Amino acid sequence: MGAIELKAVEKWFGDVQVIKGIDLAVEEGEFIIFVGPSGCGKSTLLRMIAGLEETSRGQILIDGEDVTAEPPAKRGLAMVFQSYALYPHMSVRENVGFGLKTAGRPKAEIDRAVEEAARALRLESYLDRRPKDLSGGQRQRVAIGRAIVRNPTAFLFDEPLSNLDAALRVEMRYEIAKLSQTLKSTMIYVTHDQVEAMTLADRIVVLHDGLIEQIGTPKELYNHPGNLFVAQFIGSPKMNILACTRSKGMLDLEGAGSLPDPDLGAICQIGIRPEAITPVAPENGQMTGVIDIVEYLGADTFLIVDCGGAGKVTVRTDGAADFETGRTTGLLLAEDKLHYFDGNGQALRG
Repeated sequence: MGAIELKAVEKWFGDVQVIKGIDLAVEEGEFIIFVGPSGCGKSTLLRMIAGLEETSRGQILIDGEDVTAEPPAKRGLAMVFQSYALYPHMSVRENVGFGLKTAGRPKAEIDRAVEEAARALRLESYLDRRPKDLSGGQRQRVAIGRAIVRNPTAFLFDEPLSNLDAALRVEMRYEIAKLSQTLKSTMIYVTHDQVEAMTLADRIVVLHDGLIEQIGTPKELYNHPGNLFVAQFIGSPKMNILACTRSKGMLDLEGAGSLPDPDLGAICQIGIRPEAITPVAPENGQMTGVIDIVEYLGADTFLIVDCGGAGKVTVRTDGAADFETGRTTGLLLAEDKLHYFDGNGQALRG
């Protein structure tokens, strides 16, 4: 159980439409992540699924049953928010079991459910502590445990890691990934952090301005973006986009170099990932430019290369190599890794 389907779902706030007709089918046991920039509608859409926001038009189905008009309590879902919202005067054990206690469940059942959730989240040794004695990551695990004991049809996560520092975010990503493997429950997760989306999701839903731009696995979105927005949103550093003009079977890169024209149609822009560019001697590159910035990150080095009219190009290369700012370099582009876009920003493929 746990299949969720959205049919032509819309959300209006007065005269402003924030969700513009969303169709989506989430399979049972699937881990789906909504990702997009601030204001794209991802949290609003999640709250509509939860029943915390009214659906203006369309249908929301859970396991084939229309729940569009049902209150949150009737939908069988559990939501984990950005804020932990723990009761400070209660122990971890009491916080995790509070929902079951208010529902009038027997104490033996509550104790059993709390112990199982604590094992799944590695909280056994913290059950008698209070929230003030826990780290941020531990508090978020308690909030997740409170959702687990309800045995919901599906879990909804609204940016659960955004309050954590970088190290704790990595730790909690691991915890949530392991939890998904253990529970095999349907999970819908909202984040603005594409690293979370790429590392956790079975499928990613990229939202922009209340619309779905593309749905796919992390690899599909990274390797085959459907348009310029997805191409530049997915991937860090983002994809390089180069303007070009067609001339005699070649694509001229604003005077910085040229590439063969694959004759796919009205190509206006070319995209290439930073790792698909190799710095070479100037005479051996398809493009040339001046190294503007060198960012050493240990295993990797990022070069920001000023290619004149073609703009700044980011190159990801081996951290062991040495580069100097101000030096002219050639850039060799992997032609099988090029992406082509028309004047509307839509991907062109052979």
